[in-house]
Parts: sequence; C-alpha cells; structure tokens
Amino acid sequence: MFDIGFFELALIALLALIVLGPERLPRAARTAGLWLGRIKRSVSGIQQEISAQLEAEELRQTLNEQKKQLDETLAHARNEARDVERGITESSTSRDAGASDTETSPRPAENGAPATEPSTASDTRESREPRS
Repeated sequence: MFDIGFFELALIALLALIVLGPERLPRAARTAGLWLGRIKRSVSGIQQEISAQLEAEELRQTLNEQKKQLDETLAHARNEARDVERGITESSTSRDAGASDTETSPRPAENGAPATEPSTASDTRESREPRS
C-alpha cells in the first residue's frame, strides 16, 4: 500500500509527540487505530461484495450459456421429431394409398394363373390361428 519504513514511522511518532504532547498522544493513537480498523473493515467488506458480484455475474453468464445450449439442443430435437413424424406420416399415407389401389383392383395374373383378390387382415389373422 504505502511504502513507509521504520524511519518514517519513528519520524511521524516524534512529530505527533511534539505537536500533541504526552497527555493527548495515547488518546489520538487509539482514535487513529479505531479509524484505521474501520477503514480496513470497510475496504474488506467492499472487496467481498465486489468478489461476490463478480462470482454471481460469472454464474449468470454460465447459466445463460447453458440455457442457450439447452434451447439449441431442444430446437434440434424438435426438428428431428418433426422430421420423423413427417416421415411416418408420409410413409403411412403412401402405404394407405398403395393399399387402397391394391384393394380396389385385383392383382394381375402371373404365368397364366387366375387373378386373386388381395388378402385382408381377417384372412391373415385366421391363417395365423392354429386349426383344431
């Protein structure tokens, strides 16, 4: 803080003794010590507050960065979910359209075999059940 050595302190003490006298010097030294203690405590408190504010600001920045990353990840996941949903919808739509085409028209005969009607879900269910 200040570059005050032993010689400078001795000189200040000698001047204070001459100016204040031996009666008032102890009380003045005590008062000066109290003031210095208060100043040190105030400076220490201010340093702690500044340190706490800086730490809180760092935490806010970290929180904002993590929130931004989380929002980006969430947006990416939502886009992926939409893409998957679109793909499922498109495939089910195209499958339904293909199934309705085959249900309305009979399959062409292969190798001279007669045309057959497409099987329905009940036909396949019956064929899976064991016969008794």
